[in-house]
Amino acid sequence: MMARKILSITLICLLMVFVNACSQETNGKDSVPSVVDKVQKNKKLVVGTAPGYFSFEMLDKKGNYLGYDMDLGRAIAKSLGVKVEFKQYKFEALIPALQTGEIDMVIAATTIRGDRAKAVSFSDPYYATGQVLLVSSKDTTSKSYQDFDKEGKKIGAQQGTTGSLYAKGGFKKATIVDFDDYAEAVMALQKGDLDAVIFDEPLVRMTEKMQKGVRGIYELASKENLGVMVPHGDLQTVQWLNSFLYEYLGSTEELASQEKWFKDFDWINDVKQ
Repeated sequence: MMARKILSITLICLLMVFVNACSQETNGKDSVPSVVDKVQKNKKLVVGTAPGYFSFEMLDKKGNYLGYDMDLGRAIAKSLGVKVEFKQYKFEALIPALQTGEIDMVIAATTIRGDRAKAVSFSDPYYATGQVLLVSSKDTTSKSYQDFDKEGKKIGAQQGTTGSLYAKGGFKKATIVDFDDYAEAVMALQKGDLDAVIFDEPLVRMTEKMQKGVRGIYELASKENLGVMVPHGDLQTVQWLNSFLYEYLGSTEELASQEKWFKDFDWINDVKQ
């Protein structure tokens, strides 16, 4: 009987040691600080973005941030009860800025991809889009992205984007030319230096409305979902974002944002070109 009691006490002690070790591992040096906790403590959410992507993130002529993604960032901050600050970066600099703690999250129409998920953690998708082509309006015969996968064809893309990644893997015969930003690629197309530019459908549609001499080919070359990026392994913030998006998407506020940025276009003349 005494031996059984000793054995029971020993097992209880071992269990307590195990639980304590697990707790230390979870809360120790290897744990990822929660962005939600940090933001609420600082009473400010710092969002990294890359203005220039119509209709998601833009600057008006006074330097104010606007667009569908900016509405999303403000809605997140409002839900957390904090102020929001947007910081501008080149698209390829956003993940390094997130990793070094310069920003709390990235909202920049970023496609959820496996290679990126090695460096950051993503929320659930908040918008679905796809890659299409912008071509010269002088080209009246091309109807499909497949018409451009030929020797001698040049397709422009913005460096570091999903369009660039897809073009280099999806087009076997065409030459892919990377540019620092989308606007430079469009200018090259208008000058006749390119046969097409590959980019996300919403911006191609905007470009067709705003620029002369170009048209879109809207057969999707690829499909992708957009997500919010947070520091890698911050599961608490991911869980919070997913719960927020579940409530926000389809709400009156979000539907009004969609209507404003993707359908009305009354804001075009206010945007810095």
